[in-house]
Amino acid sequence: MPLIRVTITIPADLVQAADDQARTLERSRSWVIADALRRQFMADRTDSAAPAAVRDRAAAAYDPVGWLGTYRAAQLEADLDLSPEERVKEAERTSRVSELRTPKPAVARVLAFDRYEDYLEWRRREDLAG
Repeated sequence: MPLIRVTITIPADLVQAADDQARTLERSRSWVIADALRRQFMADRTDSAAPAAVRDRAAAAYDPVGWLGTYRAAQLEADLDLSPEERVKEAERTSRVSELRTPKPAVARVLAFDRYEDYLEWRRREDLAG
């Protein structure tokens, strides 16, 4: 999505609140303001007669379903139930699986052999390694 720079004038207390929220969420001020606008417009679409929902600030800081999606949020919760040692083991297992799925890049090289038997020996070693 393309970004457009917009200049607006808002009260200083709102800027401070946006900065505080940005620090809490470890996001930029622009992200916090854009998120607030996005939420307001979504609330207006769902029910124009109802006021915007008021939420607890602490609850707003951690809403994994909102930015991860239901499946990934459930996976995150399951991962957080693991001990640190189990998390490391799972990360290593995932790394090994991804290495198996990632094809090795083809390297352009020129090989020279003195004898055909040397080539066959090299080929056998390559087949065993790969």
